[in-house]
Amino acid sequence: MKILTCLREVPGRETRFRINQLGTWIEDSDITVEINECDEYALEEALRIKEAHGGEVTVLSLGAEGITKSIRKALAMGADQAIHILDSQQRANSPYLVAASIAAVVAENEFDLILTGTQSDDMSWAQTGVVLAEMLKLPHATIVMEIKADPETGNVRALREMESGRFQWLELPLPALLAVQAGSSQVRYASLKGIMQAKKKKTVKIDIEGLNIDWGTLPSTELLRLYVPEANSNAEILKGEPSTVAATLLERLTKEAKVF
Repeated sequence: MKILTCLREVPGRETRFRINQLGTWIEDSDITVEINECDEYALEEALRIKEAHGGEVTVLSLGAEGITKSIRKALAMGADQAIHILDSQQRANSPYLVAASIAAVVAENEFDLILTGTQSDDMSWAQTGVVLAEMLKLPHATIVMEIKADPETGNVRALREMESGRFQWLELPLPALLAVQAGSSQVRYASLKGIMQAKKKKTVKIDIEGLNIDWGTLPSTELLRLYVPEANSNAEILKGEPSTVAATLLERLTKEAKVF
């Protein structure tokens, strides 16, 4: 099987975040970076399918020149090759534009299965995977906890996490796209042998400016302000008989808070 796994590099979860002076993003001069958690689980699922059925795993990452750390780790974990879409000017600033960039590259290749993370740790849009599937006209499922591929029948089974602790098995024809949830399995560590072998593996770099994308007409986003919520300890205690307090609370919630 030919499997593509999409990876996003995000600030490390143990990083102490500081907002930059412009208030537009975090100060990135002293942060550590890592593979997005859901994407790392997607990579683990891809490697397990490869071990069970053979084939190759390609990882794809979009970002500036410096994201090679995550690509090297993915190759050290067992991926066979990598694609790096260079986006030095952060043109792909929305889930739609990220998906469009990936689709422009993937359309020139044939993959049996595409895996993404359910959402990213930094922006948490949870949209890129499903938008990409729609662009490629692929059957898809999201919040996937387990994958069972069957190349002989040309199908893949995916266990989805639903609401209220429920789960759902879906069977999809290949090629397909699955968005994997964090916690789906135990992610492996890169071995010393894998780290040494990663140095010899191929990484193809593609400039995003060379893709056939109409940047002026596609949906984009702009982050205007990033700030830490101000703590507010104001509280009001309603006193009186329980029936009176309940009636007053209901009236306040209805007319002032407007939650009903």
